Amino acid sequence: MSSIGAMSTPADELTGIVGFAAQSIDSLGEWGVGLFTLAETVFPPIPSEVILPLAGFLTRQGSLSLPLVFVTSTLGAYVGALALYFLGAKAGLERSIRWLSKLPLMEREDFETAEGWFRRHGKSAIFFGRLLPGVRSLISLPAGAERMHLGTFSIFTIAGSGIWNGALIGLGVLLGRQYSMVEQYSRFLNYAVYSALALFVVWLVVRYLRRRKTADHPE
Repeated sequence: MSSIGAMSTPADELTGIVGFAAQSIDSLGEWGVGLFTLAETVFPPIPSEVILPLAGFLTRQGSLSLPLVFVTSTLGAYVGALALYFLGAKAGLERSIRWLSKLPLMEREDFETAEGWFRRHGKSAIFFGRLLPGVRSLISLPAGAERMHLGTFSIFTIAGSGIWNGALIGLGVLLGRQYSMVEQYSRFLNYAVYSALALFVVWLVVRYLRRRKTADHPE
């Protein structure tokens, strides 16, 4: 359970955007971690690579339950995957892509990459795709559109998501054994997150300018 009142919690030792994320996880508890992974599955730009190691760190400090964090994070990923699976099954792949690509930070090419992965690898794409950023979430759409057996989809999704979540949570647990490194870790991860965000924005701008140039000068 999280500390209350004026007492300091392990999350308070982290600073910047990482500290904000850790304090949010600490406040919401284990089921909050599940909500984060659900949101990340449906809306991929939310980074599980940041959320889950922080949750693992907090389990080591006693703020959260390690088994429950693993269960809720995997359950959240599965529920999010089911939502996209049924969207693909009901609306069809093309209509689903057309709707979802209108969301901020979502591009048609991302969905086509996941579709191509599914068509090349079939059922195994559901398991191995859960280990690949970018493909991990969107692979559920073509699986639903192709009416993949729900039982097979569920087993592969839970297995793949469990491995991915367990690895990231485990990294955080290992960090928690070196409590003196917390501040150093916080600064390093903040720099990494800020750098990744900056590169992502640059990539979006470059892609937008290329598309606009293509639209203005069609072949």
